[in-house]
Amino acid sequence: MKSRWPRLVVFLHWITAFAVIGMFASGLWMVDLTYYSDWYKTAPHWHKSVGLLLVAITVLRLATRAFTSRPPSLGNATEKKLSHLGHTLLYTLMIALFASGYLISTADGRAIDVFNWFAVPAVGELFNNQEDLAGDAHFYIAWSVITISVIHMLAALKHHFINKDDTMKQMLRLR
Repeated sequence: MKSRWPRLVVFLHWITAFAVIGMFASGLWMVDLTYYSDWYKTAPHWHKSVGLLLVAITVLRLATRAFTSRPPSLGNATEKKLSHLGHTLLYTLMIALFASGYLISTADGRAIDVFNWFAVPAVGELFNNQEDLAGDAHFYIAWSVITISVIHMLAALKHHFINKDDTMKQMLRLR
């Protein structure tokens, strides 16, 4: 069994972490933009583009996770179960976050342009008040992702500073 995560897994983990934090911050900032703001159209375009790239990264992460060996989980049985639950929740919530973002962005029937490189087709309005309902879901799911991510970070710090085990070193690829 490996003692560290493969480089690709580590890279995808940290890209996801920084993207999720950036997307959360930009999402909170964007809701206060007015029509007359210079960022009114640019910020949502970038937010949607990065969000769709994050979908691709998440699919790659899930595939990589399924087909690569991993270092041993450290901690007691309860910590291992909580770790598994936390990771499952994070992935599930991120998929729900992507879905709600897509439903917000495509309710008007327009495709989503990803940095003007390509467009992801729209399905249009699937149910009444889709944009608002998906927007509310997106907001609460985003807060849930951030909350669980903070717990995830605190657990890693606990393993490093209190348990003094290699959990965090494995993801930082340190010896």
